[in-house]
Amino acid sequence: MSDTILSIRNVSKSFDLPRGKSLTAVDDVSFDVPRGSICVLLGPSGSGKSTILRMIAGLETQSAGQVLLNDVPIDGPGRDRGMVFQAYTSFDWMSVGRNVEFGMKINGVSADKRRGRAEHFIGLVGLSKFIDAYPSRLSGGMRQRVAIARSLANAPEVLLMDEPFGALDAETRWQMQELMIEVAEASGTTMVIVTHDIEEAIYLADRIVFLSSHPGRLKEEIIPSFKPGRLKRKEDAIALPGYAELEHKIMRMMREEGGH
Repeated sequence: MSDTILSIRNVSKSFDLPRGKSLTAVDDVSFDVPRGSICVLLGPSGSGKSTILRMIAGLETQSAGQVLLNDVPIDGPGRDRGMVFQAYTSFDWMSVGRNVEFGMKINGVSADKRRGRAEHFIGLVGLSKFIDAYPSRLSGGMRQRVAIARSLANAPEVLLMDEPFGALDAETRWQMQELMIEVAEASGTTMVIVTHDIEEAIYLADRIVFLSSHPGRLKEEIIPSFKPGRLKRKEDAIALPGYAELEHKIMRMMREEGGH
């Protein structure tokens, strides 16, 4: 089995505008995502991060190039990919447990197996005590945990996350970042995460794909090699020699692309 699970090959995406004009959002981007890794797409607004993620999800079709999963072209949404959005997507009239079971039920998984998998992944995201609660009674961070558990319960090969913690307060955000490290280690799921947060990218990523602005092009692939591996506590990463240097480098790249 190849060490590469996702390949983005010379991908471009243009959108039609009125009066026969078009806008190029992504231009000739290529990168690979190793199996079991956390890949973070980082860049300023307008760099095409979410567009690339949506192409991987099969929600957008590229104008040129190929998006491959296990060397097979992606031509639409599939059960092999799970998606977590910034907006909370739980069904308020279903309990946490029923929310997590929902996708499995649609896919024809038996009731006993659904319940067992739901309990496992709800436990993995630290919500076992809330399995019978309703999402409207939960905090924003807890509702995102429900969305993550629901995606993981469907056994995707790749978990796609679009600014998943952007709406959370600072404390909940770093707690969720630490949770994703735990989940990645426990599940072995490949993750592709879009963010504009430099600290988040450096802490979470095994690999950072930095995109330029208007249109999105690959500016640099960055391996945070100062880290000895994935760290359970964010402050341990920040304290490492090399962290501040990489943060400064990426901030400079952001300023260059943002025109500031």
